[in-house]
Amino acid sequence: MEAQYPAHWEADVVLYDGGTAHVRPIRPADADRLRAFYSRLSEESIYFRFFGPRPRLSDREVTRFTNVDYVDRVALIATIGTEMVAVIRYDRIEDGEAEVAFLVEDAHQGRGVASVLLEHLAETARENGIARFVADVLPANQKMMAVLKQAGYTAQSRFADGVVRMTLDLTPTETSQAVTASREHRAEARSIERLLTPGSVAVVGAGRDPGGVGQTVLRNLLAADFAGPVYPVHREARAVAGVRAYPSVTAIDGEVDLAVLAVPADGVIEVVKECAEKGVRGLIVVSSGFGETGPEGRARQDELVRIARAYGLRVVGPNCLGIANTDPAVRLNATLAATIPGRGRVGFFSQSGALGTALLHRVAERGMGISSFVSAGNRADVSGNDLLQYWEEDPDTDVILLYLESLGNPRKFARLTRRISRRKPVVVVKSGGTTQGVPLGHAAPVLGLPDSALSALFEQAGVIRVEDLIQQFDVAQLLAHQPLPAGPRVGLVGNSDALALLAVDACVRAGLEPRPPVNLGARAGAAEFGRALASLLPEVDAAVVIYMPPIPGRAGEVAAELLRVSQEGGKPVLATFEGRLGMLPELRVGADVPERGSIPSYAAPEEAVRALAHVVRYARWRERPVGAPAELDGVDPAAARALVERLLGAGEAAGTAVGTAAAQQAERVPSGAEVARLLACYGLTVWPAEVVGSPEQAVDAAERLGWPVVLKAADPEAAKRAGTVRLGLAGPDGVRDAYADLHRQLGPDAVLAVQRMVPQPAVPTVVNVVEDSGFGAVVSFGLGEVTARLLRDEAYRLAPLTREDAAELVESPRAAPLLSGQYGYPPVAVEALEDLLVRVGRLADDLPEVARLELDPVLVGESEVVVLGARAVLRHPVGPRPDAGPRRLR
Repeated sequence: MEAQYPAHWEADVVLYDGGTAHVRPIRPADADRLRAFYSRLSEESIYFRFFGPRPRLSDREVTRFTNVDYVDRVALIATIGTEMVAVIRYDRIEDGEAEVAFLVEDAHQGRGVASVLLEHLAETARENGIARFVADVLPANQKMMAVLKQAGYTAQSRFADGVVRMTLDLTPTETSQAVTASREHRAEARSIERLLTPGSVAVVGAGRDPGGVGQTVLRNLLAADFAGPVYPVHREARAVAGVRAYPSVTAIDGEVDLAVLAVPADGVIEVVKECAEKGVRGLIVVSSGFGETGPEGRARQDELVRIARAYGLRVVGPNCLGIANTDPAVRLNATLAATIPGRGRVGFFSQSGALGTALLHRVAERGMGISSFVSAGNRADVSGNDLLQYWEEDPDTDVILLYLESLGNPRKFARLTRRISRRKPVVVVKSGGTTQGVPLGHAAPVLGLPDSALSALFEQAGVIRVEDLIQQFDVAQLLAHQPLPAGPRVGLVGNSDALALLAVDACVRAGLEPRPPVNLGARAGAAEFGRALASLLPEVDAAVVIYMPPIPGRAGEVAAELLRVSQEGGKPVLATFEGRLGMLPELRVGADVPERGSIPSYAAPEEAVRALAHVVRYARWRERPVGAPAELDGVDPAAARALVERLLGAGEAAGTAVGTAAAQQAERVPSGAEVARLLACYGLTVWPAEVVGSPEQAVDAAERLGWPVVLKAADPEAAKRAGTVRLGLAGPDGVRDAYADLHRQLGPDAVLAVQRMVPQPAVPTVVNVVEDSGFGAVVSFGLGEVTARLLRDEAYRLAPLTREDAAELVESPRAAPLLSGQYGYPPVAVEALEDLLVRVGRLADDLPEVARLELDPVLVGESEVVVLGARAVLRHPVGPRPDAGPRRLR
């Protein structure tokens, strides 16, 4: 019987040059594939691998290399199309150590194949209990030594008997993780660059019927004056739109970098295979009839992506509008939209193809301009995360706009935006719809995280989340053309008292600090507006100018003066200029795209203030320290890991190593004592509580625990109800009376518990952890008061938490002032609470098996934090977390 391997050992990966490959374990059926691979190797590659000439592999060697047990002997191969292009393997030589070797076909060396294979093999080795790789390398084999050294693991080498023995400690380090992230970034950014900067484009399905999808894309490409050749592909037509047509992609007599597919859905797969044969590097599938139509369409979509990735192609779509690049050296409009905004500093990603045309028209109408645009449609392959990687390094993009209906890999999105937002703002439109992935507005439908959790996680990453497209464009106008404000102080200059008062009210509601408005009167002209703005700017962080003249006619002079003064002042200036949308000094549709420093104008002052408030919060986030992983004492992750595996059971743990769905469904609810031991591994103590079945047992428990005590409902759900705790019981009679009273209230079958009384005063709080299917470990915090629970007054952050994250988590609930001594409450030990949150976050990050953890209540006193109740649910995960493990397309 053939050995089985975990499903998550297979992956599609992006290579250094932007192409793709498939990584999977080798199988006995790969024997002929291995022989063909070996026949294409150079003598030098063979010599470096086997330390001598070996013209061919014997049948015995082929059998041995292709038959592995996936535990002590593992081999992974990389395939492109149907061909094997690389292989890496390890053989266990002693407990915890294995010998590693790899071989890459000469034509594919230098593409990063070996590096990504090493990442995947190291992950499989760790899963099988191997901690070190050793490799014997010939001194002349500099490429192999470079791959091993540059992986980022702790490496040692020594020379003996003519070879270099290298030893790699496979424990992930900050360096190895940084190397992986850097390589992922470069590869994914390059794959998008190849799509947006093609040297030639083929339009497959470009017919002669006016208004057809293919012909529309073709005409838009021609109208944009694309910098390279354009090839219509039609089975019968000799020419389309005056351009010579070809019967197939393979018949084109020049190279093709990008192909736009506008053929019926059932014919797309055949065309993809033709494109692969031709050597096309990227696809845009505007055709519908895929995942949006149901199971059959989804299966067709999966097959499309599988074949495209297997042959090294990235796919935009299907069911998309297309892509555009306004770079004068490219001039690409491979979309269904005839109107593309002019050159600008904004990168725009829209998941919706239906909205794309309208969105581009709105952008052009405002005079914003774009650097590039991608409509991903069903987002079967290329996603917003890929575009983030590209725009992060794109020198022509200053602001990133995303219209998302779902998040395919939320944790990766949070990781990328947390890094990118430090340099470039990311503005996301909230949407509740979805076709696949994790829907926005329903961050985790299975586990029930509310929409506020998604907003909090975006805020943690520095993402500006807005309610609608109008807000997105409002914010983008300001970010693209004005500097960031240094604070919340807002100056107001105008010639309308009524509009100025509306602006003041809007500032107060948005948390800004408005200064008294400067009213210049209806007759004020350019000089008056200029002097007022110039005198105001030194005293504020931003200014809003309201120009609504009763008699138009001097708008151009006023706009020019405002622009001059604002540029000299170096602070953001916004305007409501005659109630028109656009950019000062010009407000006409179709004008040249304004340069940075132009003043955005909004239809109403409230809209200007709302945009400014978003940008002020973003600027404040950028000023916060990045934060580093907290140094914690009294933490023993190895002991916690051993305890969790023991609680889940060795048999189940072994099952999980191969990623079985049954193992994922198997849950374990540990006892309170077991949860306490787990928390103790992270320096957290749970006060003991004893369940009692009679008044006398309650008295005995109180004697053991120490007076005074509390008597409370033992059931976690019942304990959340008001009036289920009796406090300050200082003697046996009080315990007996409380026992009888609670049984009258909760019923004769109620289960009660005795616990030592926490010194008063103290504020009750609740800390939760949920292992979310998309985000990974999410930590939430809120106050334990009944009202706070009913209103779900909670804050959320992704684990692990920095000290800064923990401080923000404590400050975020609306009831947080109760922790700082307001409303009659005494100040409490906030720093100790933050330390507890950091420790809980570390536990959650270390142990994905902790599906749920609830600390309730956590009493925060004047000098200490006490955990009175702790419950957990353990479950084996299937495969790595969404953004964990080696690089892969997901």
